[in-house]
Amino acid sequence: MASSQGKNELRFADWMAALPASIHRTPLTNLAIPGSHDSFSFYIDEASPVGPEQPETVQNFVSVFGTVAKKLMRKWLATQTMNFTSQLESGIRYFDLRISTKPRDPDNELYFAHGLFSAKVKEGLEEINAFLADHPKEVVFLDFNHFYGMQKYHHEKLVQMLKDIYGNKMCPAIFAHEVSLQYLWEKEHQVLVFYHSPVALEVPFLWPGQMMPAPWANTTDPEKLIQFLQASITERRKKGSFFISQVVLTPKASTVVKGVASGLRETITER
Repeated sequence: MASSQGKNELRFADWMAALPASIHRTPLTNLAIPGSHDSFSFYIDEASPVGPEQPETVQNFVSVFGTVAKKLMRKWLATQTMNFTSQLESGIRYFDLRISTKPRDPDNELYFAHGLFSAKVKEGLEEINAFLADHPKEVVFLDFNHFYGMQKYHHEKLVQMLKDIYGNKMCPAIFAHEVSLQYLWEKEHQVLVFYHSPVALEVPFLWPGQMMPAPWANTTDPEKLIQFLQASITERRKKGSFFISQVVLTPKASTVVKGVASGLRETITER
């Protein structure tokens, strides 16, 4: 069993490199590339403050119930159980990244965040880069799609961080249909960075957020989700950009209240 599992991990870790030659020049917009939702949420720190994007009701809930409230929150906020390296080894190539400053943080660090704070952004990006160094034909999509509590200098800090970590691995923004594996391999690019902020217009290696739209079904009903995905795929194929099919069910407030102690996995995942 262990031997078989090891072979699978190796195959998934280099699945782009192993694609047949007939696909090498196919635009990446025409390929289905596996990704993860709230990709960083394998490490959500229950000891952290509540994220600045959370409504006042959640802030009040935590202020009253403290650690117990955060433990319950984590059950609903953690959408991943694997770290970045394990996700990459399993074949994930698209990462959904949400960035925040932390209130009263003396080091003025940037963190991944989803309700509560996760790992430092720098550590996560370095982990991804370490994988890319070992797998030179694999390509990742980094989608920075939410920013919380960030001022201009925070964006400058993040842009510099990307430069320092990835350097020439990043593919400058061009027409989406021009990007194929062959093109990226020839240029030795491995990273496409999508940045949902006007800052993207000022930096050549940042792809504007509209080049990676992510229509959201916002439903707990699997049938409605499937209908939404089918409609959005048909529509997005006409646009000529990358796009995300969010195959995720979203719990409503009533869903959380009914299953407050059980969590996302038990309440939603099986659907």
